[in-house]
Amino acid sequence: MENTQIKTFNDKMESFIDQLLLELEEIYKDIHRNPELSMQEFHTAKIAADYLTKYKYEVSTGIGVTGVVGLMKNGEGPTVMLRADMDALPVTEATGLPYASTTIARDEEGIEVGVSHVCGHDLHVTWLMGASRLFSEHKDQWKGTLMVVFQPGEEVGRGAQSMIDDGLMDRFPKPDIILGQHVMVGESGTVGYRGGAILSAGNSIKVKIFGRGAHGSQPQTSIDPVIMAAATTMRLQTIISREVAPIENAVLTIGALQAGTKENIIPDDATLKLNIRTFNDGVRDHILSAVKRICCAECAASNAPRDPEFTMLDSYPITDNDVIATAKVAEAFRTQFGDRSYETQPASASEDFSVFGRNWKVPYVFWFVGGTEPKVYLEAKKNNLLNSIPSNHSPKFAPVLNPTLKTGLQAMMTAAIAWLD
Repeated sequence: MENTQIKTFNDKMESFIDQLLLELEEIYKDIHRNPELSMQEFHTAKIAADYLTKYKYEVSTGIGVTGVVGLMKNGEGPTVMLRADMDALPVTEATGLPYASTTIARDEEGIEVGVSHVCGHDLHVTWLMGASRLFSEHKDQWKGTLMVVFQPGEEVGRGAQSMIDDGLMDRFPKPDIILGQHVMVGESGTVGYRGGAILSAGNSIKVKIFGRGAHGSQPQTSIDPVIMAAATTMRLQTIISREVAPIENAVLTIGALQAGTKENIIPDDATLKLNIRTFNDGVRDHILSAVKRICCAECAASNAPRDPEFTMLDSYPITDNDVIATAKVAEAFRTQFGDRSYETQPASASEDFSVFGRNWKVPYVFWFVGGTEPKVYLEAKKNNLLNSIPSNHSPKFAPVLNPTLKTGLQAMMTAAIAWLD
């Protein structure tokens, strides 16, 4: 659509969006109270599927375990895919909200964990449900095919691929454009877009280091895996500081170091879990190689009985927005939001959203919606304290609902209508 048509569409939708917000707020709170871990999103998927059925979509469920696809054909025109992820995190919520999660569940390793939507996927689902309803109720305003996808397992990097492996590309029409968004720390009411790389690649690895256990009073009879793990942890940090050029963006984090059960027992082994974020495939490959080199070298230096064991936990590609399609979305955002839309910097978070576009070989655009109370955000920015605001995955991450709920819904519809004739 042309900008004047987009503005006319958005003006017509304004009052309908306002009328829908109370319903969407209740849906959001329900999903927030009842989060589900990755690949276990059965209740959330049913909420989405029932809603799509109510508003006359062709609904398919159980795709890639819990994935839901709604299809609405409305005459000749482009096919637009809108995507939202459904899964929550194994984090005990500490927001203090009256609708905070108290859910306890077992993860894939059988460990009992608190579960919460402290990444914002509950908002993503709610936004897409709202957009689905409005496009269904106002079919006279657009032409084409709308495909809405509720995806499982983003937090473990498997959900998008699981849907593809389950026949997504064979069962549904190929989109002309794939669109998605994520709530982030940022002034609520704003939208940030970027052509090219907007999110980093992410790789998570488990490294098991083997030693020889002994009594704590007789360390000479051991090969201490705790020492190996500690030395490895420190040495791995030199990859970023000494092997990656300063102009490259990369992060290596050791998120877990697990060893032993008692203070006077030297254990047989230790486990490191580390996460790598990069914006360049060559840099990623170098870091992965360096991790293996350093881990093996530290074990050899300690005379370990065997080489370490490496297990890839998850892998995310770079989210690299199509430049031409992003320019089209950005123009539509400027029409809708004015100076409340802006070009953002890349973020070192990672997503599997791009897996859909990469497999279908079609352009995709992903953007950010600010979720921080404007006064809080602007005050923190003024005092150079933005890093003190609880961010995604913090137990205290809690997007403010007003105007975040409305802005995300408007952004999704504005981007979609730019393609729908």
